[in-house]
Amino acid sequence: MIVVTGATGHVGGELVAQAAERDLPVRAVTRRPDAVAFPPGVEVVYGNFDEPASIDAAFDGADRAFLMSTQVPGSAAAPTHDLLLAQAARRAGVRHVAKLSVLDGGAGEDVIGLWHREAEAAVVDSGMDWTLLRPGRFMTNTLGWAPMISHGDTVQVPFASTPAVPIDPADIAAVALAAFTGNGHRNVAYQLSGPQVLTPADELRILAETLNRPLRLIEPDSEAVRSWMLGTGMSPQAIDAIITRSLSPEAEYLAKVLPAVSQILGRPPTSFATWATTHAALFSNAPGT
Repeated sequence: MIVVTGATGHVGGELVAQAAERDLPVRAVTRRPDAVAFPPGVEVVYGNFDEPASIDAAFDGADRAFLMSTQVPGSAAAPTHDLLLAQAARRAGVRHVAKLSVLDGGAGEDVIGLWHREAEAAVVDSGMDWTLLRPGRFMTNTLGWAPMISHGDTVQVPFASTPAVPIDPADIAAVALAAFTGNGHRNVAYQLSGPQVLTPADELRILAETLNRPLRLIEPDSEAVRSWMLGTGMSPQAIDAIITRSLSPEAEYLAKVLPAVSQILGRPPTSFATWATTHAALFSNAPGT
């Protein structure tokens, strides 16, 4: 049995679907089991970080688990959700976990680096076999533009010139499934990327071509971005770290096409153009269009 936490997220949802397609026993963990739809054969259970007993119950009888948390770095003194997941999986007797992390694995001494380093350590030091999945920017991040596109052709894009190698969450899920079902993937960390270095401005250009829309980019300054982030409830320390990282020359250094996806899956990673074509309806049919 594969347990998938964060089953309504982009990676978790893809992993559930891919496991179900292969007729693998899979259990989706969500806070709203009655409000979501999964493929036939998927076991759907309730799990809430505010109710640790529900997390313990979610792992009961499982031998493999996909661990992810959306807890914002700096929102607590430690990555409590990741710690809870690792501890619950170990108590349940899970033998192999795949942890969704970040590209640099928690490098640096800011709040983001310290947070992700502690989260990874919770898995690596757990006594279970582990696979660390370290992707860069998700292609699905661009879905945040959909409401703006629904109201016009102007799109505000922070850090529009910061390069990355965006990855399709479906490819991350496929790597996780390969780790669970194949050999040689235990106790290793994989840095994952798509096939092409792109800035957000490049992504918007490709999306405009896909939608046949004259989308125009406006890049807000750092203070406007900081104000918006503060409105979402993020801590000032986390906001400063994100802005510093996004504007640092190090961001360009990290923007490299990496071989892991191709090596593990035996095919090239999905391009942003292909992803945009596949998901064009999510932009074309956004509310207000």
